Amino acid sequence: MNVSVVCPHCMEVGSVKQEEFTVSKMCTKCGDSFLDAKPLTANAVILEYFMQNSDLPIVVDFWAPWCGPCISMAPHFEKAALAMPLEAQFLKINNDNEQTLGSKLLIVNIPAVLMFKEGKEIARFTGMRSSKQIQKWVRENI
Repeated sequence: MNVSVVCPHCMEVGSVKQEEFTVSKMCTKCGDSFLDAKPLTANAVILEYFMQNSDLPIVVDFWAPWCGPCISMAPHFEKAALAMPLEAQFLKINNDNEQTLGSKLLIVNIPAVLMFKEGKEIARFTGMRSSKQIQKWVRENI
């Protein structure tokens, strides 16, 4: 079965066979690996693009540069993303720059991590978590 995935490097929509998820799968446009999937810095438009084009769950970290726990969690979020390529796609959105989106999604406290599947929010947590805790939370909710 093929799964649509947005390349985290060039934003091209690619198709990956599920049985190839653990094999180095390269983007046909830019040649970079889907497995090297650091969180992508995003905004409302990019989030919408991922929700419309990716069959994978989308995990979004809403953060702000002045937020100590957000800064502390950032390397853990990146480590979780790198540990889970093709299980979920990870985005980071600066809540200060996307206040309309944050209000629409009822982001009250940050860091706030939301998971979307098929364009709908399916889970969220607030507060700092380790990479292992983030991975466990993602796997419990996909």
